[in-house]
Amino acid sequence: MTSNNPDPQERFPFGKNWQEFLNVLTESHITEAQNSLSKFLGQANLDGKKFLDIGSGSGLHSLVARRMGASVHAFDYDTQSVACTRELKRRFYPQDASWNIEQGSILDRQYLETLGTFDISYAWGVLHHTGVLWQALYNAQLVLRPGGLLFIAIYNDQGLISALWKIIKRTYCSGAPGRWLMTGIFFPLFFISGLLIDLLHLRNPARRYHEHKKYRGMSLLVDWRDWLGGYPYEPAEPQRIISFYQNLGFELLHFEPTGHGFGNNQFLFRKIESAG
Repeated sequence: MTSNNPDPQERFPFGKNWQEFLNVLTESHITEAQNSLSKFLGQANLDGKKFLDIGSGSGLHSLVARRMGASVHAFDYDTQSVACTRELKRRFYPQDASWNIEQGSILDRQYLETLGTFDISYAWGVLHHTGVLWQALYNAQLVLRPGGLLFIAIYNDQGLISALWKIIKRTYCSGAPGRWLMTGIFFPLFFISGLLIDLLHLRNPARRYHEHKKYRGMSLLVDWRDWLGGYPYEPAEPQRIISFYQNLGFELLHFEPTGHGFGNNQFLFRKIESAG
């Protein structure tokens, strides 16, 4: 493994969070995740495509890519996340040779060179947690064949606000006292702010929790914990990312800005095929 990964003691244990998500995962979560992936890619069928899931986390999007017909290679730096992805494969595709799962790092060029090339490179909400965002962004496109698609989601840079969130996240990951303090402050704040917004718009507050699965098939409480603890944390302005990939020979096919300032901007790029 590469030595460029940040100190494991300062990393949020994403895999532990995903293990809790698997306990509440339902078919409706999977359906919503598949609808979301299909819509953004503009493809309902991935038959014959090779799909690389970078930082597979729960394994949910590896699962839906496989259901859509792709052959899937999934990897994650976090060993518990690897275990989660393997658990989903065990549940839905045991003994399937078209879905491979490994522990690996997007920062490890030697590892990436062993994987071959792919039609789709997918890294949703992952690369900004490596501690070296721009190297991770560069490495994510190395595995693509000409004409291949790169689907990434990166936290929006809000300047001072993002700098404050970085302090909060690092405090959360500093140990049990920091975690309890940040959870005690922000979970009630998230709940109350959501409740007030729902009441203001005359919506049933319970719908917020029930319908959150429509956002990529996720769980709201799991996402709250993921947001508070998601460290390392390195957001970026969307235009910097667009320019970065255009300079590498990519065209932007689809851009979806975050619905709230500190969330993920989503990008779909295509690797331009050589004229020769």
